[in-house]
Order: sequence, then structure tokens, then C-alpha cells
Amino acid sequence: MKQILFSSLMMCGLAGSLMAQTARVQVIHNAADPSAARVDVYLNGDLALNDFQFRTATPYIDVPAETPITISIAPYTSVSVDDAIANFDYTLAADETYVVVANGVLDPGSFSENPDGVSTAFNLFVYAGAREAALSSENIDFIFFHGATDAPGVDAIARNVATVVDDASYTDFQGYVSVPAGKYLIDVTPEDDNETIVTTARAWLPGAGGASVVIFASGFLSPEDEADNARGFKLMYALPDGTVKTLPALTSAPVQIIHNAADPAAAEVDVYVNGALALDNFAFRTATPYVALPANQDVEIAVAPGTSTSVADALATFTANFKAGEGYTVIANGVLNPDDFAANPDGLSTAFNLWIREGAMGKAEGTDVVSFIGVHGSTDAPTVDIIARDVATLLDNVAYGAVSDYITVPADNYILDVALGDMPETVVVSYSADLSTLGGGSAVVFASGFLDPSAGPDGSEGFGLYATLADGTTIALPVYTELTTADASRMANLVESLFPNPATDNLQVTLSEAFDGMLLLTSADGRLVLNQQVNLETAGSVQLDLSNVAAGYYMLQMRNNSGTTTMPVIVR
Repeated sequence: MKQILFSSLMMCGLAGSLMAQTARVQVIHNAADPSAARVDVYLNGDLALNDFQFRTATPYIDVPAETPITISIAPYTSVSVDDAIANFDYTLAADETYVVVANGVLDPGSFSENPDGVSTAFNLFVYAGAREAALSSENIDFIFFHGATDAPGVDAIARNVATVVDDASYTDFQGYVSVPAGKYLIDVTPEDDNETIVTTARAWLPGAGGASVVIFASGFLSPEDEADNARGFKLMYALPDGTVKTLPALTSAPVQIIHNAADPAAAEVDVYVNGALALDNFAFRTATPYVALPANQDVEIAVAPGTSTSVADALATFTANFKAGEGYTVIANGVLNPDDFAANPDGLSTAFNLWIREGAMGKAEGTDVVSFIGVHGSTDAPTVDIIARDVATLLDNVAYGAVSDYITVPADNYILDVALGDMPETVVVSYSADLSTLGGGSAVVFASGFLDPSAGPDGSEGFGLYATLADGTTIALPVYTELTTADASRMANLVESLFPNPATDNLQVTLSEAFDGMLLLTSADGRLVLNQQVNLETAGSVQLDLSNVAAGYYMLQMRNNSGTTTMPVIVR
């Protein structure tokens, strides 16, 4: 068991005049050589630490200052300082505070060389100016020590915050950094390549501000080449009281996959991850909950027909590299053969693809709000705005393929107006979005299907607005019609059919009951193209003459004293 004897050593053989001259010292054992897994530490020939183990530390202790001291390291089986394998002489400054890290290997020839050519021989590395507490009660202060013998120079990046360690080579201490107490993801990258993440650690540092810690890289980056495979690379931290903990390494990322490819040939697909079947018969307009996928490495995602027998049947393969601990939304969209479908009106490619959005949120930051992103996933639809009526423009001028930033709104009922991007006053269609029960949740709201499904193969699905929740539940947002409460149910069922739609010369509007009012056809730019008075005393049909109407996308409004209902119509 570790024994700390500094205080008794100070009483032995030291003049009283020297007793007042002390420094504060914390010692960390970070030498990954299995032969030094446990050591005895002697101070001026007397045992100070018995059976001092790898990846442990002492608290800060008073040690003699302003006088030469010798620190000797011996095997844990030692019987006296004569068994020492290394001796180090120091004179510590009075009233200074130090961190001393034992690091390196006893026989460098038996281990991988340091890639930067730095000596990996066993040594004590000393940092003066250590802190036993943060300078501010609101912050956490830390220093970093690079103690992984076979690791190159590294940077450590607090994700989405700042680089907190810059170009640290083996044996380097980097001075104190102060950060607000909180939760961080720390990406360790090669010093000359911040895109390649070596490892990601979750830094849920001591909850209360005011703490000071020593973070240190420990172990071997490639333990399979070393004598002891259990001493793999880790990020550790030591507290002033000697507690040593691991910053947990993250190896996966939470990913939600949404199937929004409206091509009937991809109505059901199999999805393979690194060659293994991950999703079987994954259907259009369905989604997974958040699932863990490998992170900080290239991941092959292959999409195959629903009848596939192996990854060899893949229709398309994509390579992704997810950051550990980061949330992602992956949306399968587009068509397999764009020539078989209507072209995108903005000239954008509609080829099948995976859209990957970093920073997905599994929940909102607050129990009374909802956070969501918007996705324009309708291949033949133009640039649009999506407006929460009487609230705000949620998505402004978004073209096919656009994925918005997160929007946070109170959990409430909303009307979402889809308007033309360059003419926001021209509402194409509206949807009801009841978010009142989703407080604290998140969603992906996406445009789906074809404005003109007849322009594609049989089975092409029409346009709609859908929402996928964090658990994978996907719901169709109902089309909103502007009706009074009393007549809402009756008016919602008034139109039995519009046939044909798309139409050419004539459109037959079949009504389920009597109707006295107006039929109005407006163009995409808001112009009134046709209006017709209707006075049906019983259920029946009304014919609209479209022979003089140019091909395009229109809105048909039925309007009477009860309100207005609007439906999309395509003229070809």
C-alpha cells in the first residue's frame, strides 16, 4: 500500500532553520513500462513512497526547499535506497508549488521510439508554478503533460470551444488554461492535422468551479507493439488530493438515419455498415432512433435493394467519419436515375445521396421548448420559405438539399406556411404542426416526395411535410385549411377528389355535399388565373376548363362564408 512519509522525513536530520523552508509537491507515477508498474520512492535515502503504482498520485505535500534533495526510484521489492535504479538531484524553491511526473521506460531499446525523436528514457519531469486551486471559483484551471512515449506531438481541442493544448510533444508541460466549469469533449489530434482525431475524451471535470487539475496523456498509443497491452493510451487527470481518474474515451457517435429517397425503386432498402447488415428492409419515410456507429474512423455505409443478400449487392456506397460523442442526422435522399424523373427547377443534382448533418440534438435544452431542423428533400420542388405563421420565418430561401440550423420554439401549436422563396407572400401550401406535447424534445422536419409524382415512374409519392422524432417515430404533418371551428370537420371532407391531377384541359372537382361559393385558381406567383362561381344544391362534380391555363404549379381555393380550403393542382 502506498505510504506517504514526507512529513516524517522532514523531522529526520534536517536543521530547524531549514524546517521553515518548504515547497509544495505533487508526484504522479506515469511511467508505462511494466517493469516500473510499482516502485518505491526514496527522499534523501529514506523511504517516502512504498509500492507507488502506475497511474496514481500523491496529494500536495510539504517538502524541504532551499537545500539539495535526492529522489531515488527503486523496484517495489527494494529493501533500501541501495536498490535504486535511478537518482535525481533537485533544489526546490521555498514557497513554490510543483508537479513532478515520473515518466518514460527503463530500456528504450525494448519499446517503440518516439516519432519526434524525443528520448523516452525514464525520468522525472518537473513543473514549477502548479496550482492547488483555480484562480476563479467559476473556472477549472488545468495544465497538460504529454506522457505517451510513442505518441507524436498533439493538439487538444475542446470541441466547438477552443484549442486548449497546442503542439505538445512528448515530455512537454503546457501552462495553465482556465475554462468555465462544465462538460467538454476533448479531441486529441496530431499537431499538424486537426482533421484526424486520435482519440476523444469526455471531460466532465469536477462539477464545481474552483478546481485545479493536471491532465496527462498516459500509456502507449500502439500497445500491440509493446510489452504490456493493458497500458493503452488514455487521458487522465490528477486532483490536488491525489485522486487520479480517467477521462473516458469515446469510440462511437449517436446517429439517426432517415429514409427520404422518394424513388419507388428505393422504397425499401438494406443498409450495411462496414459490410455488416445494419438495417433490413428500411422503408421510405421511416427513421431509426439514434444508434451508435463507430467514430474517429472511416465508416463505409452501403445502400442495397431490400432483396439484397450481402453488401456486394449495394447500389451506392458512402464513406463517413463521425466524431466520437457528436450527434448526427443522416438523410438518404434523391433518386437512383435522375433522367427518369422531373429535373430540379433550380438545376440542382437529384442523384441519390446521403446528407450528413453534424450536431444533431436528441433533446431540447428546456422542457417547455422544442428544437428542430428543417430539410428540403423534395427533388422537383423550387426554393421555398417555411414560415411559422404569426411567429417567424423558420427557413429562409432554402433550395433542395438544404439542411437548416436548429430552431427552438415554445412547445405549442403552429401553422407552417410553405411559400415561394423569392415571394414569401405566395403561400403554396400550409401544414398543421402540433408541438404542444413535445416539450423537451427534438425533431427533423423534412419536405418529402414529388410535387408532380406523375412525372416519374409508377408508385412515385406526392409531396408532403413530415417530422421525425428522436425515437425514430415519423409522422405526416396534416395539410392545414383555413376554416372556422364549427365548420372544420364538414369542410375538411367536402372535396372527395380532384381528377385528374396533374390535369391537362379539364379538372373535375367532386364534392361530397352541397356547396355555394367560389373556386379560384392562383399561380405560383400569386396571380388569379381562373375563378368560377359554384352553386351545387347536392353532392356532385364541377368541371374547371383549363385549356387556356399554362403548365405549372397552382393552388385551387374553395371559398364561401364558412372559410377557405386550399389544395395543390398541377397543370401539364
